[in-house]
Amino acid sequence: MSHDPTEDARRDMILTGTPQHDLAHTVAADGPTWTTETLQADFSVIGFAAPFVVVRRKSDGVKGTLEFTHHPRVYFNFEPSA
Repeated sequence: MSHDPTEDARRDMILTGTPQHDLAHTVAADGPTWTTETLQADFSVIGFAAPFVVVRRKSDGVKGTLEFTHHPRVYFNFEPSA
């Protein structure tokens, strides 16, 4: 099994509560959020690498990432891929 070079950074994000902090900023800025059901309606999921999910937006086919929290399960901060 190969080592994921992002694993340590992603683990640190989860341990320090970064997803919850980022979610609070997204909500405060009136940014969109998705539940599991609305995520499935708007995006096709390509893969998970907590605290991120790689998706393809169904409306226009744009690939990108969303951040998510585990509890409650909320997806937010869509970032299109470059």
